[in-house]
Amino acid sequence: MAKSKIIYYCSNCGAESPKWIGKCPSCGEWNTYKEEKVVAKPTNRGQKYKEEQGPATLQEVPATAHQRLDTLDSEFNRVLGGGIVPGSLILIGGEPGIGKSTLLLQVVLEQNKSTLYVSGEESLQQIKLRASRIGTTSENALFMAETRLEKVLKQAQRIQPALLVIDSIQTIQQEALDAAPGTITQIRECTAELMQFAKQSEIPVVIIGHITKEGSIAGPKLLEHMVDVVLQFEGDRHHTYRMIRTLKNRFGSADELGIYEMNQSGLRIVTNPSELLLSQSEEDMSGAAIGATIEGLRPLLIETQALVSTAVYGTPQRSTTGFDLRRLSMILAVLEKRCGFNFGQQDVFLNIAGGLKVGDPAMDLAVAAALISSLEEIAIPSSWSFAAEVGLTGEVRAVTRIEQRIQEAHRLGMETFVLSAYNVKGIKIPSGLQVLPINRIQELYELLAHGNIASGSAV
Repeated sequence: MAKSKIIYYCSNCGAESPKWIGKCPSCGEWNTYKEEKVVAKPTNRGQKYKEEQGPATLQEVPATAHQRLDTLDSEFNRVLGGGIVPGSLILIGGEPGIGKSTLLLQVVLEQNKSTLYVSGEESLQQIKLRASRIGTTSENALFMAETRLEKVLKQAQRIQPALLVIDSIQTIQQEALDAAPGTITQIRECTAELMQFAKQSEIPVVIIGHITKEGSIAGPKLLEHMVDVVLQFEGDRHHTYRMIRTLKNRFGSADELGIYEMNQSGLRIVTNPSELLLSQSEEDMSGAAIGATIEGLRPLLIETQALVSTAVYGTPQRSTTGFDLRRLSMILAVLEKRCGFNFGQQDVFLNIAGGLKVGDPAMDLAVAAALISSLEEIAIPSSWSFAAEVGLTGEVRAVTRIEQRIQEAHRLGMETFVLSAYNVKGIKIPSGLQVLPINRIQELYELLAHGNIASGSAV
């Protein structure tokens, strides 16, 4: 009988310890060590899926790039950097019911090459019901309801599919390990075996991962370091829009964003997200400003909504949705210090419309404009858009790729674009679009209240 022992693993970095430790010596996190019972059995690690090759010089390596697998989904291709690279290992995380399985099922069914979809959570009958709702069928897609990794890799090696999908990594287990599915040991070993299989066979593998209540992917943090691509599937389950964001990509940009709409027939690609993220109100109202942001390579116009009201319960509230709360506090402090506005006794609520989360500093000016608009009851015209960073000294700073933001605003019918005066030099301004440069945050109030600039002029 194999001898078992107790090992403690850090759920953040995967470090091992023979006893429980409060603070992990490897990553410095507290209370991350979990107890696991391990039985010393031989594993499949080291199994050869392809004949090994010796070391080679860079001159011997062909310079031709890999032919990426087209997923036939423009948004999925965008976040992957142009398609799936052969031999890559892709991890998709997201909340339960957000649409991860639906997205990958659509990708599998739309392929004209052989694919293998392995589900450890649903039966084949459940997958068929989901596919019937999507309304797409394919004779090239093969499905398995299996949780044992050895059988999955045996079938994948026999079929040689163009794409292997694992749903999900928390349900897959190796029989050689005496640990329950979903434990750190099983997740780490199964992912390592899948990575070895992908690299040696050059079959791309996509695995779905559950997330914790903190929003991070369940399992050791080492999991995200092992894979080639990490995608985060986001969105409010009470709204129809879903966003897939690139957190890590060894083959492309790590800041891309794809947007879908969830309906009865699955996920529909949103080709023009800016129109969906703007207000659908016909009249101008105070507290709303449109900001021009960049998500990866894509410019977006997003509506920023602010509500400033008198604090009734003593301590003023500060609440944000889709925007960094500390960034909001900084903008409020700049408006108080440099412009003389009194936000100290006001409740401030800020919302980024559409359920999007933005971290672009160029949204600072739109946030400041929405706050001033709500406080002073000044309606900002819906044909105005803003893009600039606000500094602590009250200066309005330049942002990158301003021409792309201006072109997107012009394409959506914006008539006025407010930006930093340091961004004006050398840019091309479309005909019919008025560009208003400002230097200081004080000029923003003059612009909103009186429609002119104290120290600048329109371009």
